[in-house]
Amino acid sequence: MRLTLSRMSARLSCIWSMPRDAGGAAHDGGVSIAPSRLQPTLALFDEPPVPYRDRVVTDGSDRFAWLRARARGVTATDVARLSSSAAVAGVAMDKLLGTRFGGNAYTQHGLDREPAIARWTASVYGMRPSAALFHADGNRDHLATPDGLRERDGILELCEIKTTVREWRRGVPRHYLRQVWWQQYVLGAERTLVVWERHEDFVPVRADPECRWVDRDESEIHRLVVLADEVLVAMRRGA
Repeated sequence: MRLTLSRMSARLSCIWSMPRDAGGAAHDGGVSIAPSRLQPTLALFDEPPVPYRDRVVTDGSDRFAWLRARARGVTATDVARLSSSAAVAGVAMDKLLGTRFGGNAYTQHGLDREPAIARWTASVYGMRPSAALFHADGNRDHLATPDGLRERDGILELCEIKTTVREWRRGVPRHYLRQVWWQQYVLGAERTLVVWERHEDFVPVRADPECRWVDRDESEIHRLVVLADEVLVAMRRGA
């Protein structure tokens, strides 16, 4: 049985308002209760999490609606820039005023190659492509759009697709990791398959893309949530 905070407060108020004897112990006429040993006997339980399927803001089929919804909150793309509190003001200002960057040949190449890479991740890892925008459980301003997802034995796993001209000798770049951790937090996923395809002059250098699993990191997620909330506060203040 779930005991709400208001009900627990009322229960404790009744106990503390009982008559007290000379030693300070509360009693109801027969049984004395030592104040130093008084503890609630009914535990509090968190509300069950809302499934990610029930937290879709837009399915992505209407790009204008998708862009409009993203503008109202903090997305994984925004979080990628939040390396520290120093980046908060800049991210908030770009959310409010927009950015002049409208893409280039490299971003267009990534958009063009994403469907083919998504087909590879679907065939090899069973990832379902996704364009949906989700909000976090309990916070509709925390948003993410993973490139793909799958469920195994009730465990949600995500996919993030990238194209690059660089070799990732040190592993997944830090700004991409921030995106990944944020998506895991928003959807409630345990790990993410980061898939990247390297190219030279927009020609893939390998027949198949490379990939690596990235596990959920609660400490990093907590730090990003704090910074994202600072962005939201700055947005409401007009940056």
